[in-house]
Amino acid sequence: MTHHVHTQRKRRPRSVIVAATLQLLTVVPFLLGTFSVLAYGAGAQAAAEAEIARQGLPTAILAQHGINFGGSETLAIVLALILASLALLNLAGKRAGRILSWIFQPILVALGVIIIPGQLFTAQFLKSSFKNSGNSMLARIDVQALIDAATHVMPGWLPYVTVAKLILTTLGSLLVIILLAVPSARAYFRKA
Repeated sequence: MTHHVHTQRKRRPRSVIVAATLQLLTVVPFLLGTFSVLAYGAGAQAAAEAEIARQGLPTAILAQHGINFGGSETLAIVLALILASLALLNLAGKRAGRILSWIFQPILVALGVIIIPGQLFTAQFLKSSFKNSGNSMLARIDVQALIDAATHVMPGWLPYVTVAKLILTTLGSLLVIILLAVPSARAYFRKA
């Protein structure tokens, strides 16, 4: 009887496997995005600065307003590490993984909803921001030309990675929360 219960306890339910797989899949666009910024970001920033100069404006205006196409990817790396750790904890049946997933995944949904659309619709956000800044120099910038110059340097697959990141951080995170709450997952995480 004890052997049977022990064997049953070790079998991972499909809900936990799918939840952990979603967590690991979410790591992929974060890593690809980080790679593209590290590999192409400096070139994209240089292209953006060249475009600003072509428009007759000082290139320092970008840095003064926090516009950096080769920006820091620290947050993306931290999120990827957290997701990978949670997936491994969940696969191992550690209750802490499940509880921390329930805490972290809603935060990821919020980040996905707030940050990622800004990456997808950079031109629209910048146009609006520059127009409403009250700064006449910013208002003169041809934002679409600026964005086109920078994105031309970045890999063509990057927008698809950003869309995947948006879907996985929002819908994927909600699915992880649900999958870790189903009865089979509850039984798997219950202490032996």
